Amino acid sequence: MKRSYNKTPMPEQAPEIRWNNFEEVALGYDLESGILEASRCLQCKDAPCILKCPVMIDIPGFIKAIKEENIQKAYEIISRYSNLPAICGRVCPQEKQCEMVCRLGQSKKFEPVAIGKLERLVADWALEQPVEKVERTFHKGKVAIVGSGPSGLTAAGDLAKLGYKVVIFEALHTAGGVLTYGIPEFRLPKRIVAKEIERIEALGVTIETNVVVGKTITIEEIQRDFDACYIAVGAGAPHFMGIPGSALNGVYSSSEYLTRINLMHGYQFPTYDTPVQKAAKVAVIGGGNVAMDAARSAKRMGASQVTVIYRRSVEELPARVEEYHHSVEEGIEYSWLTNPVAYLDDGTGKLAGVKCVKMELGEPDASGRRRPVAIPGSEFVIEADVAIEAIGQGSNKVLLATFPELAVNKWGYIDADEETCATNVPGIFAGGDIVTGAATVILAMGAGKLAAKEIDQYVTAKEA
Repeated sequence: MKRSYNKTPMPEQAPEIRWNNFEEVALGYDLESGILEASRCLQCKDAPCILKCPVMIDIPGFIKAIKEENIQKAYEIISRYSNLPAICGRVCPQEKQCEMVCRLGQSKKFEPVAIGKLERLVADWALEQPVEKVERTFHKGKVAIVGSGPSGLTAAGDLAKLGYKVVIFEALHTAGGVLTYGIPEFRLPKRIVAKEIERIEALGVTIETNVVVGKTITIEEIQRDFDACYIAVGAGAPHFMGIPGSALNGVYSSSEYLTRINLMHGYQFPTYDTPVQKAAKVAVIGGGNVAMDAARSAKRMGASQVTVIYRRSVEELPARVEEYHHSVEEGIEYSWLTNPVAYLDDGTGKLAGVKCVKMELGEPDASGRRRPVAIPGSEFVIEADVAIEAIGQGSNKVLLATFPELAVNKWGYIDADEETCATNVPGIFAGGDIVTGAATVILAMGAGKLAAKEIDQYVTAKEA
């Protein structure tokens, strides 16, 4: 079979339809399309895609199984490495990881294999199969995990497979962490997250919601009752610009805005009556995936105009290219090289607009990107009745404030060894965004896999 130059296209909702609903945008491959795309894989013996995957999936192996029409085998291969494949297949930045080094894509003629879309095909098939609860003997000990996001869930699944009794403590009323409260339905349906979690629970993992470690249960109680603990609480505390007018009615953090819509089901109004401010004109500050999520959600919530304000140019935009393209198709506008300097009051304490200044790019900063510099006298106003700041998030201090023995770095994140996830407190491990700062789902999963391996070694050595 002659290889196609381009990836097999995945069907999507049309933009003029999807911006009026929260249903999933990308509809997934059918088996025929998946087999066609799998046939493009070169089956490299030293597969660079594996090394670029944070959880080291045998990518050529599962793709070969798809080509052979053996989806069961493909899932068995993926599940050796990943506990959340249906999630990864949707939200992982494959274009910057496995697909970036795909040898087929190194040629100027060919696009890389659509590894993420193939992973989703296999995982979605598996989610339609009955969940078999595995009867396990938990003979190795007990491990507590704080946080039920991607890192905590990954560690829990791997530890349960190794023979540990695992209890996850989740502060919110629903498990999933950022997968549930942060990522919108149109990118990651809640039913997919729920099914993936159901499979982890089927391994014998217990999830206790509405438990705030440091308040509901103390870290001392965990140290007493468990052989080890993995802290994976993420980085959900919002950062703010702190410009004049930040307290006006209509100025949100992306965390609050997306949590109201996602976790609290604001997108399902009127079935749920979660209050989400209705807006005609929305300004979103930031250029990452969270900014894309907020802007596209605001459009679906009825805003007639949504403008993303970003202080650099499109070339520096950190969001996934796919998300940016989808947003443009949906009518999201962009104000490049622009930075807010104040929020304007309509006279009643409500937001009326965002005062901005134009920027130009100067010399590179510590990140390697050219530093934006304000242009004097370039102020202008973008009308808005809602502004959403999506400029990053920091560590939640609830747990850390009650655990002063735990070392943190100058940014307020837990200081953990990057090779072992070990903290300065014996038996306490940490990983994911609470260590690295806000990053990707797959990197958090990679930390969870590493932590599970290191916890197993720690407990085994302690019991010897």
